[in-house]
Amino acid sequence: MKYCDYVNIKQGSKSTHAYSNGNTLPLVQLPFGMTAFAPQTEHDTRWYYHPDSRSLEGIRLTHQPSPWIADYGAFVFMPQNKKMGATNENRWSGYRPEEAILKPFYLKTRFLRSRADLELAPTERGAVVRVEFDEDIDNYFSVLPVKGNYSYRFDKKKNILYAVTDMHMRGEAVNFRNYVVFKFPENSVDADKSLVSSGDKFRSGTRCRGKKAGIHICLKNKSTEISFASSYISFSQALLNLETELSGKTLEDVKSAGEKLWESYLSRVKIETKNKNLFKTFYSCMYRAFLYPHKCYEYDKNGNAIHYCPHDGLTRRGVRYTDNGFWDTYRTVYSFFSLVAKDEYREMLTAFINEYAESGWLPRWLSIGECGCMPSTLVDAVICDGAVKGFIDKPLLETALEGMIKHSVKNSGHRDFGRNGAESYCKYGYVPYEEEKETVNLTLDAAYGDWCIAEIAKILGKSDIEKEYRKRALNYKNLFDPETGFMRAKDKKGNFRPDFSPFAWGRDYTEGSAWQNSFAVPHDIEGLAELYGGKDGLIAKIDELFATPPYYEVVGYGCEIHEMTEMAAIDFGQCAISNQPSFHIPYIYSALGDVEKTQYWVKRLCEEAFSWQDDGFPGDEDNGTTAIWYIFGVLGLYPFCPGKTEFVKGIKQVKKAFIGDKELDVNKFEGNKINYEDLI
Repeated sequence: MKYCDYVNIKQGSKSTHAYSNGNTLPLVQLPFGMTAFAPQTEHDTRWYYHPDSRSLEGIRLTHQPSPWIADYGAFVFMPQNKKMGATNENRWSGYRPEEAILKPFYLKTRFLRSRADLELAPTERGAVVRVEFDEDIDNYFSVLPVKGNYSYRFDKKKNILYAVTDMHMRGEAVNFRNYVVFKFPENSVDADKSLVSSGDKFRSGTRCRGKKAGIHICLKNKSTEISFASSYISFSQALLNLETELSGKTLEDVKSAGEKLWESYLSRVKIETKNKNLFKTFYSCMYRAFLYPHKCYEYDKNGNAIHYCPHDGLTRRGVRYTDNGFWDTYRTVYSFFSLVAKDEYREMLTAFINEYAESGWLPRWLSIGECGCMPSTLVDAVICDGAVKGFIDKPLLETALEGMIKHSVKNSGHRDFGRNGAESYCKYGYVPYEEEKETVNLTLDAAYGDWCIAEIAKILGKSDIEKEYRKRALNYKNLFDPETGFMRAKDKKGNFRPDFSPFAWGRDYTEGSAWQNSFAVPHDIEGLAELYGGKDGLIAKIDELFATPPYYEVVGYGCEIHEMTEMAAIDFGQCAISNQPSFHIPYIYSALGDVEKTQYWVKRLCEEAFSWQDDGFPGDEDNGTTAIWYIFGVLGLYPFCPGKTEFVKGIKQVKKAFIGDKELDVNKFEGNKINYEDLI
């Protein structure tokens, strides 16, 4: 059996700006690969693919982690002939999406306008591209811009196209460049007929630059196989990447190797079930689990890992990973990797902690550089989870603790770095709403981060730090309002904000209201229950949450945001499983000992809110985290508190499941929790 045959890489791509069924792209790439490729069908820099579109503007070299973050280092390439086009509006071709082949390791599309097929198989930092035309006329391989500045030069002697862009749409990226090289076979190019363009104005040439610059290489043969590689460091490094990954390899070689690699990753978790839709959904989610974070490092001529550093523009030694937002991914992704991608997880942790050495701050939301998209510093949970499970050695953990303490007590002076409101939190025991937005989330996340610091201090034998931060970890209690039963924002004098509504989104809450954001205390769920009069009181509140209609008020945002629309589209009360703040809510029952209620809601959510189809997610699938929520849901366990070596029990939804060669049967474990050590 080939698991790739059950993967729909378009899962979640049937989305728009106003409504997300995943906001995904059908990415053709290797697991965690630095380069990815996707069809571009739309005149949009961010939402550039839709599965129902019948127009095709080319294949994009992409690194986009989310349309909300946008792309960087992108190029588009495509076959053309006869009447040429360079801009999106003038070059697009009709195509039949139902006939396109889109696999994790391979794509094939038909450009009806030029009567040509394009095939691609990726490597970690490059690809092999084959274009095949029906007619033997002046046919072209066009390489075109997306956004930013572009420059091209074709070397006639070596048959190599050099192209570079500074395209970068968000955050920090000092002197960023993506250097790409295309190697054409000998005697396959007619350089004298090749063209350059500025917009849709064409002229002869093999060199050009500018914001709208494109190049169109004239091909002598109907069928041409082109090797491609990229680098964030230099053209010479791109050539080295080309030599290392593609020397002597055909498209079939690369395609076969890619399929073998993807099969090895997808089979790391095996399930047995007669439910074909569940099987397809599960392995489509498994594919998404291994796309991010992207490798952002290369190898020098001696085989040493090196990387472009976006904080100063220099080339530095060591590994680096990017295109990941910890606010989203800490909840599921890295606990999953601790089970099925241990070597990669260890390397990722090293890379994330090294960010502190290179920038002075631990990362929050990396997209080549720091873009600080979401609030607070949930990398704390990822580091803590790795530490308690033995993935970080003590010298590196000392560095991590230094960085964690720094952002727990000091404002960075830059919105993208550190905890928002760190110094106010230290002063008041919460973040006052006069000073920051979304202060309920900032306070609760800081308390959780403080607990993570205490756990790491314990490992390192720093009892004074542990004691201080265990006390700070209880600061979530400072915002609890016993009258309403919700966490509420306070001013500097300790007064709750007036005119409270539990349905008001934004302002004091991140992408939700008090309903979704009042229970984010994974490190001390028993302490949270005490605020409700005990476990039965908190269970009753969660019952009320599921029973309350999905009402929302746009208060803090001033308009409806897509997360509101998505919560109301599938009625699970105020459990907005479309977005991360609600991920743990169905598991609160199990964490408090009522496993049956968790099983009821998780099974319904998996069956009613997820599928393998193009609209298969209930909301944004952010860098694997929503896909892995589903995977955990099917397997019957959940990492309720990353940083603890335990999972809470859910419901086993398949006949059999295996992690590696070890059978996982949650029903054999007594009680409501499963130890990590029993799963590995």
